[in-house]
Amino acid sequence: MGDGPAAAQDETAPCLAGAGAGAGAGIGAEAAAATAAEDWKAGGFGLYIHWPFCQAKCPYCDFNSHVAATIDEPRWERAFLAEIDRCAELTAGRVLGSVFFGGGTPSLMAPRTVHALLERVRRRWTVANDLEVTLEANPTSVEAGRFAGYADAGVNRVSLGVQALDDGDLRRLGRLHTAAEARAAFEIARAQFGRVSFDLIYARQNQTPAAWRAELNAALALAVDHLSLYQLTVEPGTAFAARHAAGKLAGLPDEDRAVALWEITQEACAAAGLPGYEISNHAREGAQSRHNLVYWRYGDYAGIGPGAHGRLTLGRQRHATETHRMPARWLEAVETAGHGELGRVPIAARDQAEEYALLAMRLAEGLDRARLETLRGAPIPGEALDALRQDGLIGIAGPRIVATGRGRLLLDHLIARLAA
Repeated sequence: MGDGPAAAQDETAPCLAGAGAGAGAGIGAEAAAATAAEDWKAGGFGLYIHWPFCQAKCPYCDFNSHVAATIDEPRWERAFLAEIDRCAELTAGRVLGSVFFGGGTPSLMAPRTVHALLERVRRRWTVANDLEVTLEANPTSVEAGRFAGYADAGVNRVSLGVQALDDGDLRRLGRLHTAAEARAAFEIARAQFGRVSFDLIYARQNQTPAAWRAELNAALALAVDHLSLYQLTVEPGTAFAARHAAGKLAGLPDEDRAVALWEITQEACAAAGLPGYEISNHAREGAQSRHNLVYWRYGDYAGIGPGAHGRLTLGRQRHATETHRMPARWLEAVETAGHGELGRVPIAARDQAEEYALLAMRLAEGLDRARLETLRGAPIPGEALDALRQDGLIGIAGPRIVATGRGRLLLDHLIARLAA
């Protein structure tokens, strides 16, 4: 998922008001089903567009990204426009709050292509007055030079894949830019866009807590308003996984060191006025990624492009959508079958409850208890909540259940208790 509008008013809460510990009890099955069918409105509605191409495949990356010698961009533009039209028909009447160009490396797209897609989006949907349009970019000098074109096209937020501010670590991560190029790209972006975020990866090889604190403070000194800070993980099927299996990825931190690095991250960002609003994301007030909040608040989003996933409530049923993963196969399917979808899978209410809990408990704001109980079709057992609170994993603030710092480190256990 990439990094959407402020969520819509949670419409489940008024329906369940006064239910107390038994929220959800006393509601007829038909009314509960109708409430669940409207559940997505609590999270809003966004559009994700996946550009699958990169200049090179980073060794840690397990995203659906591909290196291609040539790209027929006009052909890709026509396919994306067709998918925008199709998804707009499926979701007619909705207000679109965010658009996110992810990848891959969307900053390899020509600004005129981005302009054409956003023009079609605005024509086919009613868009929020404060529509957020994010584009992921790699901070090479060539791509940074395109920023003015993206701003003219309607992009108003950029997320830079900086990943490290150390040239040696950038080389080890397979990045094609230097730390100096990253800083220069950031300054250009700040001049063109009202909102700029960038990513850093920590828990890198032989990285000490002192070194990470210094690097993080250097990042915070750039006066950013949003940072995405991810611990390096060795994902199956990546080049890093093969190196790790061969014993050639030395110096990765053990669990205790990783936790220490995470704690430094939370402390330094909070002190700089960018508290963690999600496990890996930090922002000044008002600068949170609205599109990612659509995901974490369990709204609906249409996903188009190779390998894109979506969640769409159609009729009274929420579906998981998925598209063909290989770029050539997706492109052919759009042109010959009229869509790039592999299919839609209905999501059972209990599975929706688990997904909502898994996503919302990543947020500092936590989850809405009444909403979760409506999705799961039953109250959360009081003894489960008491046990989690006594273990120091959750706090309860009015209608919301919030993970503590310790709880965020044990989310799998926490979710199993809440959503089961």
